[in-house]
Amino acid sequence: MNSALQFNISPYASFMHETRVELGNGIELHVEVGGHPEDPAILLIMGLGAQMLYWPDFFCKSLIDQGYRVIRFDNRDIGLSSKIRNPGPRLNTFKLMGRFALGLENQGAPYDLYDMADDVALLIDRMGLDKVHILGASMGGMIAQIVAARYPDKVHNLSLLFTSNIQPLLPPPFPKQLFSLIEKPESNDEDGIINHSLKVFNIIGSPGYINQLEAIQTARKLYKRSYYPAGVLQQFLAILCTGSLLQLDKQIQHKTIVVHGARDRLLPPSHGKAVAKAISGAKFELIDGMGHDIPPHFIPYLSGLFADHFKS
Repeated sequence: MNSALQFNISPYASFMHETRVELGNGIELHVEVGGHPEDPAILLIMGLGAQMLYWPDFFCKSLIDQGYRVIRFDNRDIGLSSKIRNPGPRLNTFKLMGRFALGLENQGAPYDLYDMADDVALLIDRMGLDKVHILGASMGGMIAQIVAARYPDKVHNLSLLFTSNIQPLLPPPFPKQLFSLIEKPESNDEDGIINHSLKVFNIIGSPGYINQLEAIQTARKLYKRSYYPAGVLQQFLAILCTGSLLQLDKQIQHKTIVVHGARDRLLPPSHGKAVAKAISGAKFELIDGMGHDIPPHFIPYLSGLFADHFKS
């Protein structure tokens, strides 16, 4: 670990410590680290529009208790990390979505997932880490696939959670779930934004496992920490302008596990199965009852599953 980094106790979890890491490419990432410095490191990469706190504290603590150093961070354009101000022309998102669905190339986004993967590689270097275990969720899983393929020497092994390789002809995301992530709230005051977040939690989350009181508390905490809807749209454009990861998946040689929720209403399980099929020797695990989230009910099983994979 880079001894020049200055850490403070996280205001969200006493067992995590926060810092800011300048990558050298104009991007600064907000990072939290927990666990013993000598333990093997797990780098957690979160998905579209999701701050690092979408990795639940309970999940992070469970991995720490199993002998790992856990690193979570805000991707560019979200949370407390650098925001990208785009002076370019406004893009027609629906046109890009149509071309994307047909497997056609898109251009014009301020950045793509390859740029976000470069952020991850630079973060590993700037933190003074040699190799890390990587766990990516949703869009974070797409970024993780790129990192594993393009920077294989930085990765021990790979874990992917409810993600896709966005190859052509996969079933599209369910429209209701997809648009919930990128549509505007009914009002821009705090209550309107929190109600919108609750709507998203209920639309994409695990049916029957969403605690409404906890969801309200989480939504309010996330809103007070950071609210930057322009970043969510720009991350979505990054996905649309990246294209299929199928050929990259075929290059990945790391031991890989792909985990997907059987009740995922954003990315159908066929997306995870396609990733596992494309990566040589990858294992696929389908979790009954789980949606596109990490509710407390599933954390003991998930954390044990990933910890065992990293030890193997």
